[in-house]
Amino acid sequence: MGARSEETSAVHSSGEPVATKLHRIAEKARKEPGFKFTSLFHLMDEELLRGCFMRLRKDAAAGIDTMTKDKYAENLDANLSDLIGRLHRMAYKPQPVRRKYIPKPGSTKQRPLGIPSFEDKLVQAGLVRIMESVYEQDFISDSYGFRPNRSCHDALRALSEAVENNPTNHIVEADIKGFFDNVNQEWLMKFLAHRIEDKRIQRMVKRFLRAGVYEDGNVTVSDEGTPQGGVISPLLANIYLHYALDLWFEKVFRKSCEGYVRLIRYADDFVVCFRYKAEAERFREELGKRLGKFGLEVEPTKTKVMEFGRFAVHNAKRRGRRAAAFDFLGLTHYCGTRKDGTGFRMKRVTARKKFIAKLKIFKEWLKKARILKNRELWKIVKAKLQGHYNYYGVSDNLRGIARFGRQVEKLLFKWLNRRGKRNCINWEKFEEMLRRFPLPKPRIRVSMFNFVCK
Repeated sequence: MGARSEETSAVHSSGEPVATKLHRIAEKARKEPGFKFTSLFHLMDEELLRGCFMRLRKDAAAGIDTMTKDKYAENLDANLSDLIGRLHRMAYKPQPVRRKYIPKPGSTKQRPLGIPSFEDKLVQAGLVRIMESVYEQDFISDSYGFRPNRSCHDALRALSEAVENNPTNHIVEADIKGFFDNVNQEWLMKFLAHRIEDKRIQRMVKRFLRAGVYEDGNVTVSDEGTPQGGVISPLLANIYLHYALDLWFEKVFRKSCEGYVRLIRYADDFVVCFRYKAEAERFREELGKRLGKFGLEVEPTKTKVMEFGRFAVHNAKRRGRRAAAFDFLGLTHYCGTRKDGTGFRMKRVTARKKFIAKLKIFKEWLKKARILKNRELWKIVKAKLQGHYNYYGVSDNLRGIARFGRQVEKLLFKWLNRRGKRNCINWEKFEEMLRRFPLPKPRIRVSMFNFVCK
């Protein structure tokens, strides 16, 4: 049946809360996979944007407009009214994003971030809510990055289920070179038009892609890429990879395989499980060709096929080698056994690069923050440590997070001693401080045994 694009009551119902309208659109998208939505932009109204405003972070970095959430809130009603007027006259033009560089974990390189102006964040958030209601019905179940009610831990559980409960014998660890910088904007707009034919939505997305980057007093505009840091960038990335990678894998490559295969993706980070080595090798070859059609390139030094699974350790020992391991979402995955020493289990530990990078980031923060009063300093340290435990505290990684906690304590001891007279705090005094003001204890917070079913 051909794609349909006529207007529907799902789109034009009035007097309903915006959540109800979006739910009706989602239902329409789910029931009619070929339907093209031609009238969505009118949903960018006060109710939608006010809700988006409430969700924006107060402490987010400001763009080139220097506007903050608190400042915008001082005259919120008038600001929203003016914004909506400009949007529906199509007079709204996004400002260039302010470029900021942050350390890249495990590397001496820095990662560029684009920080939009405040109203651009607000408009992008509104567009995301509308577009998400459509595309959430299309995305494959094994796509986990930056989606509602999905997380990194869900992707890790899915990987555990694929490796431990299925005949996985090989893994393809893949890396896309500079994904966000190399997204082809022309292809992205074609992909968007598959489901959203509303010309105003398309024009607004295009304006954000072409807004440019402000750095050192200059504005540069590129035909490629989506700036990392924008509210809308993760959704656009998911749309791009949905068509460039996910659908091809599910509809074409998977059907050509005889054995078990499963792709698990979080944003542009993904691994693929295979039963047969020949099919894993073929995927690696065909992946480069497939992504090349859309302006993307695999990083050859980081894209490899490895034996991994219940027979990997035995086969590696027979060859006089160690079984292979791979990194995914900040954790190194390796072949192990159950607690009783029998039966295969995939285990995980904090990846070495991530461990070093996270410790370095904490050290740099502590250097600057040691001037804070003890109570405030301790409060922030506890929050940072708890955040680390919440993410990395997964099954089998107790030693990894405990080691991180010990290193944090050593850094605290070192830098507290530099606040005043050297050696003003000895270990005995420091341990007394830890007893009186305990830091969070490392413990497993996320079980990998609650498998996500497809």
